[in-house]
Amino acid sequence: MPIIASLDDLDDKSLIKILKEPKNSLIRQYKKLFEFENVELEFKDEALVEIAKKAINKKTGARGLRSILESILLKTMFDLPDLEDVLKVTIDKSAAKGDSDPIVTYSKKQSTSVA
Repeated sequence: MPIIASLDDLDDKSLIKILKEPKNSLIRQYKKLFEFENVELEFKDEALVEIAKKAINKKTGARGLRSILESILLKTMFDLPDLEDVLKVTIDKSAAKGDSDPIVTYSKKQSTSVA
């Protein structure tokens, strides 16, 4: 006889915990990918809430978090190797919603003149 169990949908707080807390969390995985380019990746708290809401609205739960993050970061990850002097990429609420690109922070180049 098969065992049937019903599961409740995860709420936004649970999805945010899944994004941040495990040793191999998605946030840590993406931060590590950006470290390969010597770039810091930062997620604002309101962006994490927005990502969790997207997963709830799409009814994908925790399984959908990776594809949501990928859709937010894909263009930036593709462009990053060609960009110079990038210090940090920040994902804010607007970027998480898809209304804008992630915020890219560049280092200030100091020009040195030869006297």
